[in-house]
Amino acid sequence: MTGIGSKASRKVPTRAKNKAAASIALLMDGIGSAARAAARQLAETPTAAKNEALRAAARALIEDRHAILAANAEDLKAAPGLAKAMLDRLMLDDGRVRAMARAIEEVAALPDPVGAVIADWTRPNGLRIQRVRVPIGVIGLIFESRPNVAADAGALCLKAGNACILRGGSESFRSVGAIVAALRRGLAAAKVPEAAIQMVPTADRAAVGRMLTMTEFIDVIVPRGGKSLIERVTAESRVPLFKHLEGLCHTYVDGAANPIKARAIVLNAKMRRTGICGATETLLVDRHKYRELLGPILDDLFGAGCEVRGDADVCALDKRAKPAASEDWDTEYLDAIIAVRIVDGVAGAIAHIRAHGSAHTDAIVSEDPVATEAFLAKVDSAIVMVNASTQFADGGEFGMGAEIGISTDKLHARGPVGVEQLTSFKYVVRGTGQCRP
Repeated sequence: MTGIGSKASRKVPTRAKNKAAASIALLMDGIGSAARAAARQLAETPTAAKNEALRAAARALIEDRHAILAANAEDLKAAPGLAKAMLDRLMLDDGRVRAMARAIEEVAALPDPVGAVIADWTRPNGLRIQRVRVPIGVIGLIFESRPNVAADAGALCLKAGNACILRGGSESFRSVGAIVAALRRGLAAAKVPEAAIQMVPTADRAAVGRMLTMTEFIDVIVPRGGKSLIERVTAESRVPLFKHLEGLCHTYVDGAANPIKARAIVLNAKMRRTGICGATETLLVDRHKYRELLGPILDDLFGAGCEVRGDADVCALDKRAKPAASEDWDTEYLDAIIAVRIVDGVAGAIAHIRAHGSAHTDAIVSEDPVATEAFLAKVDSAIVMVNASTQFADGGEFGMGAEIGISTDKLHARGPVGVEQLTSFKYVVRGTGQCRP
């Protein structure tokens, strides 16, 4: 009889674990192989056919919205412990589903980047050289909470001639599944390969680990989620990344700000939707006029139910503010909380952002062109703004139809990643018989 501590009994869990790993590997390799085949077909698919598929996918989302909302209701029911901001990201309603469909239609209406000539020149020897946009191939997207990302990513990748593999978080598993099913139904109706948009059909974390090593099938991975997800993907991935890091966004109110603009911009930047990456998390105010400018802004924030964590000057100005801890300057709240600091002019604001920002989106409110130009030149973030809410940090608002994420990297893609950023390029050289001497 085999004892509990015997070698034979200890082998069983190992065998089961190995079998599960082999099963995940087989599943993921099948998805990857199908995506690679679909990407080859998409690279040769005419613009009209891609647009027809996108419009069919948009119609399918509307037609299937009740099934999508039912799936989303199940996800919400199964996630009672999620923070309020995460629940807001996860939640779908009729308006949000219709917004997804509109975004896909907007992507369909965009110019096709594939085949576009970026540059064209002729050498003295007669060689004509063109730099031409081409699809990247297969895009892997690993994301959390927001199921609408599946629709945006699927549409953008298809328009740019790429296949995509979508791995949503376990909290949005049913919602993403219903959305992807609708999108694929649209692709099938337009006779475009359904494997162009695939979802990883398991919540097993091992599937993510496998994705990160699939260099033969996946050309780039876009991680979109919390800090722990980004850190894991960055540490483990063998596939190149477009990283979407946390949104530690700042709004700086300069001494030369228009007070009415400042109040409206700050309130919108923080409170329009607190759970998105473009929400302002830290408010910086010029020391020279903070007493006049900040009081009404704080009244607006408190009136909207926002918690304020301020430095000593802020707390002295308004007793409702709580003292800020050192970690508050480095926290992405994704909630109705804002950190407020008084700084020494635009130079002080720039110094704070350099020390604490995540290079996502930062804004200045000012009527002084010298201050605004200094801010634009010296704040090294993917998006810098003048007299506008940071909540405009969105591919759709930039006229890109949608976005697959906002890259805080500097190589290849930076800022909102739309159809153009989901292409690479190649050089086409035409000669008339030239031979190199």
